[in-house]
Amino acid sequence: MSKRYDLLIFDWDGTLMDSAGVIVACIQQASADLGWPVPSREAASHIIGLGLKEAVQALFPEKPESDIPLLVERYRFHYLGQDHQIPLFDGAAELIRDLRERGYILAVATGKARRGLVRAFEHSGLEPYFHASRTADETFSKPHPAMVLELLDELMVPPERALMIGDTSHDLEMARNAGIDALAAGYGAHPADHLAAFNPVALCSSFADLANWLRANA
Repeated sequence: MSKRYDLLIFDWDGTLMDSAGVIVACIQQASADLGWPVPSREAASHIIGLGLKEAVQALFPEKPESDIPLLVERYRFHYLGQDHQIPLFDGAAELIRDLRERGYILAVATGKARRGLVRAFEHSGLEPYFHASRTADETFSKPHPAMVLELLDELMVPPERALMIGDTSHDLEMARNAGIDALAAGYGAHPADHLAAFNPVALCSSFADLANWLRANA
């Protein structure tokens, strides 16, 4: 069967890696460290996928920009102490290897900073399977389309042959802004009904469901 897409762009946290709960807890711990109001789980989940600076600004719009590095430092303290223990979703490594062997071009577009993605690649062993990646400290944060547009340009793939795969409304809005299709991972950080509003090509309720859809339909 001929491929529908040539390029598959994956978000990382909450899509390939089961890290959404850890991120929420670290945001809450960092806020408590500084004596700032501790955001609810829902509020902390909503900013997953954004760059750290944009996430802090969204959670604490009343704080001056000079205070943003304080929360970023505390968040990194908590997160980097345990990120090596955060697992990929069951079957994620196998899926990525399988898709690469089938001839797909693979990329990552993530709200992580570059050093965070480097650590994730090292811990997961998946870096060799990806052709390119973009992080939030290298270009505009989601939902701005820059990550996708830069990847399309670097990998020389037309928009109609690319698919964004992500678990947040930021991922799907970025895909829409860039003019490419999106596949929604409804098991991650954002509620499924929020993702459905962006009319993804499919809304998957589990990682196994997502893997099956990609193998059968991408």
